[in-house]
Amino acid sequence: MKAIIFAAGVGKRLQGVTEGRPKCLVDLGGRTLLSRHVEALGQLGVCQVVLVVGYAQDHIRKAMAADPFVQEVRWVVNEQFTRGSITSLWAARFEMDDDVVLMDADVLYAPSILARLVHSPFPTALLMDETVKQESEECMIAAKAGRVLTLSKSLPSAYDEAGEGVGFLKVQEQDIPALLQSVQAYVAVGALDMEYEDALKEFFEKVPVGYEKIGGLPWIEIDFPKDIDRAESEILPAVLSLEENTRATTLRP
Repeated sequence: MKAIIFAAGVGKRLQGVTEGRPKCLVDLGGRTLLSRHVEALGQLGVCQVVLVVGYAQDHIRKAMAADPFVQEVRWVVNEQFTRGSITSLWAARFEMDDDVVLMDADVLYAPSILARLVHSPFPTALLMDETVKQESEECMIAAKAGRVLTLSKSLPSAYDEAGEGVGFLKVQEQDIPALLQSVQAYVAVGALDMEYEDALKEFFEKVPVGYEKIGGLPWIEIDFPKDIDRAESEILPAVLSLEENTRATTLRP
């Protein structure tokens, strides 16, 4: 299994905070989001990381060169990084030659959340926070009979349950052709300003995609300055507390 991390975007809404650096390099508790990704993946045995970069990529390359948790990094450059995230997925298509975990780079989360996805009995799966109700632009998973119907900011008319998608998608190797075929249909007509999640409708119709519920576990997507404030004051302390409790339980005789 390899991880493909999408880190090409500009992050316009955070420019006042990031000051020209990619938002995956936002520092929280002395660590960047990207460094935390790489460490969590390594702990799960996912040592090959593909980084899709574009905006201010030199900053990311420099950070990874100095990161003690990096084992193997491959680089994909998305020259159309000002367009939608579909361009990052499409740029990385030739790296999808194994089971993969597709990851948005702008998420802070408890490592146990990623572990739940990697170890899920569903070979192709998403993570759903079933405690979240859509209020604005949350990317929501809608599911029926244990199968994902859609992953979009628009919910369908009929579904059994819904929750926010965390931003990670595990895909087994045999399902990758269906994934790319679904995305290619939009790329072919020049629909490059969309999020890749909206290009997966046909994929979900063809492939039974499962999901793991992670409601109650700490995580946050960093889109706005207020998200950084919440990450520092609420989410990161919860993540660190959960990690400490896990270590204590593991060491207990």
